[in-house]
Amino acid sequence: MKQIFTSIVLFALLLTVNQSVVSQTNFQQEILTAHNKYRQKVNVSPLIWSNQLANDAQQWANYLASLGGRKLQHDSNTNGQGENLWLGTSKRFSYTQMVDGWGQEKQYLTSRRFTLETVSSTGNWSDVGHYTQIVWKNTKKVGCATSKAGGNDILVCRYSPQGNIIGQPIY
Repeated sequence: MKQIFTSIVLFALLLTVNQSVVSQTNFQQEILTAHNKYRQKVNVSPLIWSNQLANDAQQWANYLASLGGRKLQHDSNTNGQGENLWLGTSKRFSYTQMVDGWGQEKQYLTSRRFTLETVSSTGNWSDVGHYTQIVWKNTKKVGCATSKAGGNDILVCRYSPQGNIIGQPIY
């Protein structure tokens, strides 16, 4: 009887670990697919997943959650990584919808070269900054992480090499 109980506990533990791995794999794949559909449209190479970038993103996502999950602020010490941030009501948006929020900024893009004055039809470069980071031709890797706070989900994505460099072509 003791051996049966031990086997059941081990099976349940293994099942939990496997579900966690599958869940993380699904997260990574959904994030990559969402990013790469925008890159494919402008003929730049697909991004690959970086666990190091994901770990860095997780640290910042956790910090943002510690602030209460009501506002976002960029990390001032990203060590040369690009960064996109997203905040929205918990369990209301898929990861694809989160990335699509950034991708929708393409409608304001007016130039293929990144300049503060002319890259956006709104006159504000930050209105296209998330999108341009996604499709930046020199960016090769992405890693993302989530946290929850104050009834909101937070998504942090880190990119390497970073994009949005003034004077350089976007794609």
